[in-house]
Amino acid sequence: MPIDDSVVVGFDGADDAAAVRLDDGKILVQSVDFFTPIVDDPYQFGQIAAANALSDIYAMGGKPLFALNIVGFPINDLPKSVLTEILQGGADKAAEAGIPIVGGHSIDDKEPKYGMVVTGEVEEKNLWKNSTAQSGDVLILTKPLGTGIIATATKKGTASEESIKVASESMARLNKKAADILDGLNVHAVTDVTGFGLLGHLKEMCEASRVSANLDFGKLHFFSGVRNLAESGIVPGGTKRNLDYVNAVVSFSEALSEVDKLMIADAQTSGGLLIALPADDGEKFLKSFGEPAKIIGDIIEPNEFIISVN
Repeated sequence: MPIDDSVVVGFDGADDAAAVRLDDGKILVQSVDFFTPIVDDPYQFGQIAAANALSDIYAMGGKPLFALNIVGFPINDLPKSVLTEILQGGADKAAEAGIPIVGGHSIDDKEPKYGMVVTGEVEEKNLWKNSTAQSGDVLILTKPLGTGIIATATKKGTASEESIKVASESMARLNKKAADILDGLNVHAVTDVTGFGLLGHLKEMCEASRVSANLDFGKLHFFSGVRNLAESGIVPGGTKRNLDYVNAVVSFSEALSEVDKLMIADAQTSGGLLIALPADDGEKFLKSFGEPAKIIGDIIEPNEFIISVN
């Protein structure tokens, strides 16, 4: 591909958004994300899809500016009121982020799909990447894990109402608060935890940064009911693929079961931010952010395994 000096982050890495330098020295950050419904409520689906798309901008240290809708909808098979609710959920979440939705594109599709193109900006000195983690950093995760397992159980009708409620509220929650608190701290690397799961996204961070990582399984926070669902065999195909993807580069403690491993690898939707930063700054962040954010491990010098889970 042609080299363009204005491209700060492009296809060559695994960051969350593209970053392009403007003439005024600021960085334009842009990302696109959409998917099929993972909850039954159309309004809540719209909120989750919008929060998920906005998360890529927050993960780069950017301030969202505006969004475009992306819609696929079976216009002859479902009531238009369903589409109205989906779009209202997205609009309300965009309003919470403080940005307008200024257009978009829709097609007639057999299965509903919704998401956004989100554009933001950031000063170049404040741009966060996933490729700059440093040995000695602590790792912080800002949301619990297990949305993939709960979403699969929801489709099968086996998830409890409480599990669905708590996971849905988490997925619809913006990562804006975390990004705002990180502003001004000595942040080394950030990514959001989505489809590749915690292990997959941490693998990308470590490989790009040329470091390794330790994770403490006991420090990981899972949504209520996730273990029981996984033990009963309710695990999405994406989660199994995630575990296969990282197996060769992850050292698991012998005390961890196959269910434990699948839970850590669970494919997430609109997950939390995974942050690498010095311990002192990590404590400052936790003091301001509160639960459910936790220190889940640390970054170490590169060794035989990219990730060790104890």
